[in-house]
Amino acid sequence: MSEDNYWLLPEGITEALPPDAQALELLRRRLLDLYARWGYQLVMPPLVEFIESLSAGTGSELDLQTFKLTDQESGRLIGIRADITPQVARIDAHQMRVDHPNRLCYAGAVLRTRANHANAGSRSPIQIGAELFGHSGLDSDFEVISLAIETVQHCRVGNIVLDLGHVGVFSRVCQQLEFSTQDERIFSDMLSRKSVPEIEQWIDKKTFNAVNAAILRQLPELNGSVDILADAKDLFSTMMSSEIQKTLTYLQKLCAQLQTHFPHLVIHLDLAELRGYSYHTGVVFQLYSQGIKREVIRGGRYDGIGKMFGNARPATGFSTNLRLLSRLSCDEEQISDTDTIAAPTEYDSTLMKLINDLRSAGHRVIRQLESGEYKGASQIKCNKQIVKQDGAWVVKELNEEGRSHG
Repeated sequence: MSEDNYWLLPEGITEALPPDAQALELLRRRLLDLYARWGYQLVMPPLVEFIESLSAGTGSELDLQTFKLTDQESGRLIGIRADITPQVARIDAHQMRVDHPNRLCYAGAVLRTRANHANAGSRSPIQIGAELFGHSGLDSDFEVISLAIETVQHCRVGNIVLDLGHVGVFSRVCQQLEFSTQDERIFSDMLSRKSVPEIEQWIDKKTFNAVNAAILRQLPELNGSVDILADAKDLFSTMMSSEIQKTLTYLQKLCAQLQTHFPHLVIHLDLAELRGYSYHTGVVFQLYSQGIKREVIRGGRYDGIGKMFGNARPATGFSTNLRLLSRLSCDEEQISDTDTIAAPTEYDSTLMKLINDLRSAGHRVIRQLESGEYKGASQIKCNKQIVKQDGAWVVKELNEEGRSHG
């Protein structure tokens, strides 16, 4: 094997080096602290689980994204997690089984068999997110979307757009028109791709009346500002479906709350949004940064996910890729390189106490391994050094040549 092959990483597998690793860790801490202030408790699910747990109630897409292998201890099939959300649902349903709402958050690496556009070609994103279990309604949907917005704002990612939808619009249209399972699958595939020519041809082959055919043709066009909800109410008024009208009214109330609390937020509605249709059960949302062609955060409602674990509960939440957030962040906060102190290697108790005191105060102190002059201080990005002056150890500034002065 060529020596070049020893340092190669598999396609889509990434690592973090200084200072990127530093930025990722700082951002992780800050976001988990943010979630804690909202009442979300941190959980740390394992990297691998039995495959039945990892894929419970999540649809076929996640199963395809999961690396599988045989556990040498039990002989059972286990998987390397591709998404932490099902693991958190298992924890809520079994390990932390309660009757009241439960707020949980997490951060950790996941591994996927294939890269996707949302993760910028990475198969090893660092997933961070928050989930709210045990409440179904406007309050929990509003809270989770608000926390997702706060997440992006906390990272100072600018020009945010909220893309909002509700899978109930499509599912209730299918129920009202008595679609077969096959028709629902075919139509959802065409609608998710916004393939209007295919939709037209498919409708022409069916025996829908003129009113229902017109509704189906207009579904791909039901996107735009909040005003589109009023148009949708008019469109669906002929279907005599109170459930569709309730869903649209629900979205109007949710948008009104969001506009009140985030007056500068741009909200885009897409009533034909079907990503995760086999998984989500209500409101779905993505947050975009204008000029970026992929979502920054995605989330939504997925009621009943705990059923496979014996405790079906309402649930809503969101997740994002910490690597992506870090790249998009406009926050320049780092551990400052202007306060890094070089220390000599002498084993002097007074010197050691000074070093410990400086580190306890939050300063970065690097002991030089070479003896003699401090010629290496600037090379290890120190701008200060500890020197002995008049019999006492003191901290001095370094000039650009690495010599102390002052």
